[in-house]
Amino acid sequence: MNPVKKVIAYFLSGLVLIFAIIAILGIWDIIDLENLLSKMFKSMMVILAASAVIVFIFAILIRDHQQDND
Repeated sequence: MNPVKKVIAYFLSGLVLIFAIIAILGIWDIIDLENLLSKMFKSMMVILAASAVIVFIFAILIRDHQQDND
């Protein structure tokens, strides 16, 4: 298995575990899900936007580097 795929699989499994624990704690009224979910989704959107910009930058730099070598 590709090492990148393995890391992504572990990361996604971890996210599922975290969301399941948060959901169980919310069902049992141990934590307030409204404020937590709001902040969590806003944070995830910021991380998603930042990672999209980074991927875009690397895609352009790698593409320009490959064109220079040809």
